[in-house]
Amino acid sequence: MISLHTSPVRRRRLGVATAAAGLLATLLMAGPAAATPDPGDRGAARTGVSAAQEAEAAAAIRNGEIPGVDEIVHSSNITHLANVPKDALKGTNTDLAFQGKYAFAGNYDGFRIFDISDPRSPRTVSQVLCPGSQNDISVSGNLLFLSTDSSRSDNSCTSTTQPATEKSSWEGMKVFDISDKRNPKYVAAVETACGSHTHTLVPERKNVYVYVSSYSPSATFPDCQPPHDGISVIKVPRNAPEKAAVVNFPVLFPDGGNPGAPDNPGVSRTTGCHDITVLPSKDLAAGACMGDGLLFSIKDPENPKIIDRVQDNVNFAFWHSATFNQTTDKVVFTDELGGGGAATCNEEIGPKRGANGIYDIVGRGDHRKLVFRSYFKIDRPQADTEVCVAHNGSIIPVKGRDLMVQAWYQGGVSVWDFTDSSKPKEIGYFERGPVTTDAVTTAGPWSAYYYNGYIYSNDIAKGFDVLKLDDRRTDPAKRVRLGELNVQTQPEYFSR
Repeated sequence: MISLHTSPVRRRRLGVATAAAGLLATLLMAGPAAATPDPGDRGAARTGVSAAQEAEAAAAIRNGEIPGVDEIVHSSNITHLANVPKDALKGTNTDLAFQGKYAFAGNYDGFRIFDISDPRSPRTVSQVLCPGSQNDISVSGNLLFLSTDSSRSDNSCTSTTQPATEKSSWEGMKVFDISDKRNPKYVAAVETACGSHTHTLVPERKNVYVYVSSYSPSATFPDCQPPHDGISVIKVPRNAPEKAAVVNFPVLFPDGGNPGAPDNPGVSRTTGCHDITVLPSKDLAAGACMGDGLLFSIKDPENPKIIDRVQDNVNFAFWHSATFNQTTDKVVFTDELGGGGAATCNEEIGPKRGANGIYDIVGRGDHRKLVFRSYFKIDRPQADTEVCVAHNGSIIPVKGRDLMVQAWYQGGVSVWDFTDSSKPKEIGYFERGPVTTDAVTTAGPWSAYYYNGYIYSNDIAKGFDVLKLDDRRTDPAKRVRLGELNVQTQPEYFSR
C-alpha cells in the first residue's frame, strides 16, 4: 500500500506502559553485551511481543496514528522516486558509498552496484557475493573497501562462519578493484584485531589510509585480545593494493575508556570504536567509541592525536556515529540505544535517550573542546514492534545552514535542521509502517545520504530507495555536485 501523508507530524503516546517501562529498565541496566549494535550474521531479527502490544499497534493503525503495515508515508516536501528490492543478496542491507553515476550498497552477503544516472530508475550493474557482516563499504578511485566483522573460516568470498575462539579464523578488511564496475575483482585482504565493524578512509594521492573500528575483545579470542583500546590503521598503496598492511594501532584510551556498568549503568563499556568520521581538509576526526565521544587531529594520518573526549553517562548508551557540520564548529553524535534491536522511539523512552547529541566545537587547535548543546530525536511515534534507532546520515550542503538527513531504522528517514544547535527541528520525513504487528523486527533504513541532489536510502529489508527533497531551505544543495562521496570521509563542499 502506498499513500501520501502530508498532515502535521503525528504525536501520540504509543505502547503498553508496563512493557515500555520494562524495556527502559532493561536498557538502563544493560551491560556491554546488550548494547552491541547492529544485527548479527543471521540478518534481521524478530522477537515476539505480548498480545497487548500487538493489539495496541493494530489499534494505532486503525485509528490512523501510525502507518499501516508496509504503508509508505512522507512529508509534502519529499517524493518517493524509486525502490529497488533485494535480488541475489538476501542478507541485511547496510551502508552506501557513491562515485560518479554509481551507488555502492553493502549487504551482509556482499555488495551491489547501482547505476543512478537516472535516479527515478536505478539499474543494477553488478552484485558480488562475499559474505561477512556487516560489509561496511566505501570507495576511492578504482578501489572498493569492505569490512568483515564476523569470524570466518578464511579471507575468501567463499568462507563460512567459524568461531572466533579458533586461531585460524579471519576478520578484517577486503579490497576490490572496481575499474570495471560490471566485474569487480578481489585484490587484497588485511586481517585486523577484532575484525572491522566499520572503516573510514583518509585518501591521499598515492595511498589510502583506512581507520578500522572494532570492539568487544575477549581473552578467549586469539585475534581479539583485551585491552582493545585503539583502532587499526591500514595503508593501501593505490598502485599496489596487494601490499596493503596495518601500519599502526594508536591507543585512544590509555585509561581504558568508559568503564560502563556498574559504574555507569546503561552505558557501554568502551573497548574500541564503533565508527569514525574524518574531515581531511581540516585534519580533523570525530570518533564514536561506545561509551566515549572523541575529537582528534589527523594531520599525521598514521598517528592520530586526541584533542578532546566527552561522555554522557545519563542519556547515551552507545556512541554510534559522528557527523561534522560544514564549518567544523559542531559535531552530531548518535546514540544506538538498544543496539539496533529495540523499539525505542516512544514517549516512555523519551526524547533524550536514543537520540542525537549536538556538540559545539569551541576554542582553537589542540585546545578545542566539545560542548554539549542539545538532543534531537524524531517525535513521530513508532509501534512497539518497530526497531527504531538513531543511525547513519549525512550533511545536506547549504551555505549558512546546518541541515542533515538521517536514517532511523523503522523510524524512516528524517531531514532536520540544527543551525541553532540548541533548538534542532525536523523539516521532512519518509517512513514505512511496521513490517509486522506480531513481532519486534529489525528493518527500515540503515543509511540515508544526500548525494548530488537526491536522498539515497538502503533499507535493511525493503531494498534501495531514492527520494527527492524539494524545500526552499534545502534546494541550494541541488547545485553542489560531487565526483565521489563516502559519508564518513566528509568533503569540503564549498571549496571546489
